[in-house]
Amino acid sequence: MNKAPEKACKRDNNKKMSLQKARNACIPKQSGTAAHVENKEENPSVKRASASPQGAPKKRSAFVDITNASNCAPNNNQKMTVKMKQKSSAVKKEAAVKKYDPAKLVVQPENVKVAEQVALEEPAETPKGEASQSQLSVERVIQVPEDFDIDTKNLSDCGMAPEYAMDIFGYLKTREEKFILENYMHKQSDLNEDMRSILVDWMVEVQENFELYHETLYLAVKLTDHYLSTSVITREVLQLIGSTSMLIACKSEERCPPCVDDLLYICDDAYKRDELIAMERNILMALNFDINIPVAYSFLRRYARCVQADMVTLTLARYVCERSLLEMEFISERASLLASGCLLIALILQGLGGWNACLEYHTGYSVSALAPLVQRLYAMLARPSSEKLKAVTNKYSHSVFFEVAKTPLVTLEKLRATLN
Repeated sequence: MNKAPEKACKRDNNKKMSLQKARNACIPKQSGTAAHVENKEENPSVKRASASPQGAPKKRSAFVDITNASNCAPNNNQKMTVKMKQKSSAVKKEAAVKKYDPAKLVVQPENVKVAEQVALEEPAETPKGEASQSQLSVERVIQVPEDFDIDTKNLSDCGMAPEYAMDIFGYLKTREEKFILENYMHKQSDLNEDMRSILVDWMVEVQENFELYHETLYLAVKLTDHYLSTSVITREVLQLIGSTSMLIACKSEERCPPCVDDLLYICDDAYKRDELIAMERNILMALNFDINIPVAYSFLRRYARCVQADMVTLTLARYVCERSLLEMEFISERASLLASGCLLIALILQGLGGWNACLEYHTGYSVSALAPLVQRLYAMLARPSSEKLKAVTNKYSHSVFFEVAKTPLVTLEKLRATLN
């Protein structure tokens, strides 16, 4: 048998293998991700391994550290590159600190791109004792006297936002101008003040049964009044408006608001789900979807800190303020003014004196400005409550609220003497 062709074939194969080895020797070896990608391109049918190749980011779940800094295992080249970048950035940062002093940067607030308009040149030296323009720009706009500063004591409590408290409540007081109400009952041909009082009394029960925040109740009453001031309704849908306002307020204030079915249940299934959802849309459209309405309860808690009022005094002021929700005559009062009047009458009933300079500074109201409102609140408390409106009185007659509803009133002469 002739074996010459077979030997020639073997020689050709050996020659090809030698040429392939020589070619591979000239090509630098690839490792890590690049080699993996090349192999994947050459062999598209090869399946991707479950484990990531060495040096590549590992797979992670959503919302985990997107940098994968703790999961990456960089090789020596990557470590060297990171060190070089860190060293370079440190050198640049040191040079920048030496050249520019951040405290001396002059910000141009009139330009939108403030960060791009920062003047890097050093300002001219100012005489001793005079603050430079840059130093004045970083200071707070509102300078609170030391005797009236009630926020620095709570710097450790970030929930109180002590750095922004003055700005927040200043903003809320400006918002009051937009939500001033007047007595709208003359526009409602099928309603009267007693019907509104019964509705608010029912809303107080809802707030207590669902254990909702007090801010939710105050906001729900505000939403109801604002809607009734713009829309003429019939008495059949009055409770629907109240329950829908509670739903909107819960969505704004509560961590876990009740569902629609719960609110339909407390209405004794008098309305359908579609009706409540349609009413929610109507209320929001009537308020132009602006439901950030300042409420008296928020101001009351802050003003009570001015005199370091105890829980009994604060709860008594809350009782007076919640009683005022039932009365139509108080819907035109600003939230900050109403909170100040309720706190003042609580201080008088507790024998803790009257208004002081710290309260006048934070509230912006003097005793003479509060006197007419306090006298009206006193007359409200002196009147016997109706048998149909017992929710607030029963609520604050409980030991949980220190039975403040049973607090005896002072004489009218003592009240006037304190106000004078």
